[in-house]
Amino acid sequence: MSRRVDQGVRLLHQHPAQQPRRQLSGAGRIIGSAGSAAKVRHLTRELGFDATFDHHDGPVGEQLARAAPDGIDVYVDNVGGGHLEGAIDVLREYGRIAWVGAISLHSGDRSPAAPRNLFEVVHKSLRLEGVLVRSHTNLQDELEDFLVPHLRSGRIGTDTTVVQGFEHTVEAFRGMLKGGDLGRMLVRLDG
Repeated sequence: MSRRVDQGVRLLHQHPAQQPRRQLSGAGRIIGSAGSAAKVRHLTRELGFDATFDHHDGPVGEQLARAAPDGIDVYVDNVGGGHLEGAIDVLREYGRIAWVGAISLHSGDRSPAAPRNLFEVVHKSLRLEGVLVRSHTNLQDELEDFLVPHLRSGRIGTDTTVVQGFEHTVEAFRGMLKGGDLGRMLVRLDG
């Protein structure tokens, strides 16, 4: 027996470079986390998130539970680790996890322990699915038909941090891993 949870979806999305809008995504509410007070403000003021928190201010699960006391239905994860564990705690029965990355692996051991609450995936009948863009190239035209008009109209935009000069590539990469960017990090080549 399965139950659809599309109505009133509460979505946790923690990457500020992607700009979900409630009216575009169909979500009832959008919650996000970021790594600084400035990024948290950006998510709410500029991108229209309903609730946000700085993941450095305490355990993600506790902060998420305060932001979504009734739980969440969908979680888009590109962090892994404590973020994934926290989301599993707060996901409602039949919730869904789209796992698109695990940036937490970049700062330490490449084989972290599984979330301590992993059995909750079974207990709550959660769906956890790995998502790779290359597996969905058949949807490219549909994505462009939907997204391009919104980009052209300015209804959604892109945030970009630009570092000037090839010699600053490593510095830009490290800065991105430490949260020193807003949106996509680009290195502009001199000349």
